[in-house]
Order: sequence, then structure tokens, then C-alpha cells
Amino acid sequence: MKSVGYFKKFRRLSPVKRMNEAIVCVALFGVAGYVHAQSIVVASTTSTEQSGLFSVLLPEFKKASGIEVKVVALGTGQAIDMGRRGDADVLFVHDKEAEEKIVAEGFAVKRLEVMYNDFVVVGPASDPVKVKGNDVVEALKKLAATNGAFISRGDKSGTHAAELRFWKLADLTDKQGSGYKSCGCGMGPALNMASSINAYVLTDRATWLNFKNRGDLKVLVEGDKRLFNQYGVMLVNPAKHPHVKAAEGQRFVDWVVSPAGQGVISSYKIGGEQLFFPNSVK
Repeated sequence: MKSVGYFKKFRRLSPVKRMNEAIVCVALFGVAGYVHAQSIVVASTTSTEQSGLFSVLLPEFKKASGIEVKVVALGTGQAIDMGRRGDADVLFVHDKEAEEKIVAEGFAVKRLEVMYNDFVVVGPASDPVKVKGNDVVEALKKLAATNGAFISRGDKSGTHAAELRFWKLADLTDKQGSGYKSCGCGMGPALNMASSINAYVLTDRATWLNFKNRGDLKVLVEGDKRLFNQYGVMLVNPAKHPHVKAAEGQRFVDWVVSPAGQGVISSYKIGGEQLFFPNSVK
């Protein structure tokens, strides 16, 4: 074994050389330990991962900071629960009401807006329920009235929270029709289900643009101002959870809302189409 050979060689060294060799080893071990420690956990919505954004954003942050980001992609509600328990250092999510609540409760530090895009309703190209247009509430009314097939994420995500708001605006809470199915799953699996049975589904545009298994689905409802989709970022409060890596986490927050981070977000495109639009205001 190489380690045995190295040990024998080490024993043949003079006392001074042994000391120098030991100092180098300790220094290298310390550096390795320091580099390993430079990592944070970001609990984030699935759309930031499934859209492919993190695959370009995080390498640039690591290049700028030396800090590695470990992403736990969940529905926004679950991600926020991770922050409340202290199981993440940073939250990167998209449910403004829930974000403001966790800040008010003291479990997260100041919420900063990062970027936005929009939600769309996709469905079969033939559009049997005739929802096509720019009014999401009217589309849901038609789906409920005809028992149209609709896949809900049902997972406390930001997309699910938005969907529930739209059903409430339509005065159809718990009256979505027999075609309504809740999968309790992420955006990708929900889109796969919709594609397999030609159902309608609400999705963020970024995940849709990166989704490959579209089948007969196409965008049918878009352009309604109520479909606006804002993302926020915040540090989990170290006053509540002292083990939170506050310095490293804050560095990520600061970078993602800086011109450098905002530039990376702006540059991310698929097929020439921009997926997210930076809008941070410090």
C-alpha cells in the first residue's frame, strides 16, 4: 500500500526533515478541511433546479466565492419548513405570503426579491375544454364545469399555492370537478402525468421550457397579470438556529442579488428564450 511505503520513507528522514514533512501534511489537511467546510445548504423550489438555472448559477457562485452550494429541491412549503427547523442555511423560493410569514416569525432574515417569470396553463393541443386565452380564472371555471382532467401538484409548493389562489378567485375551492387529480409531487412529475393522460396543469414557464416529455401538450393560458411569479431569497435566522452558516449563507444571498448574480440569471436561456428576469432591489 502507498501509505505503508510512505511511512517507511518517512521513518528514514532526518528529525528536521520529519518535522518539515509533518508541518506540510498538517497544513494540507487543514486546507482540505477548510475547503470542505465551505459549503451551504439551500432549500429551494423545484423550478429553480428543474429549469436548469442552478446548473449555471451555482458554478459561477462557487467560482466567485469558493463556497459550494448543496441544493435540496422541494415544494416551497416544504423548503420553508426546512428553514423553520434549521435544516437549511438559505431559502430560495416563490410564495411571497409564506416567505413574509417566516420572516415575521423570526425564522428567516430579511426577504429579498431575486427574479420573476410567470405561470402558464398547459393542456392538450386540441383544447377540448376550450380554455385558451389570457384569463386563468375563466379557464378554471370551464375545467370545473366540464369535469376536465386537471393535474394539481398538491404539495404545498409555490405553484400549488398559486393554483389554490386561482381556484379561490373562481369561487371553486373544493369544487374543481371530478377530473381534478392531486399528485402530491414536483413540477416535473406533474407535467409527466399531464402528458401521459392529456390533462391540463398549471406550471411555471421555466420548468415548462426545460421539459422534454411534452407529448401533445402546449401552452394554452398565458398573459394574465395574476400569473406573475416572483422568487425571493433569505438567510435562515442564526439567532434561532446558531448552527446556520450565516456568513457563507449571507454571501450567497448578497451575490445572487448583486449585478454578477443577476447577470447570470438574465443570461440563462433555452432556445433563445429567457427563463427568469432578475429584479432585485437591495
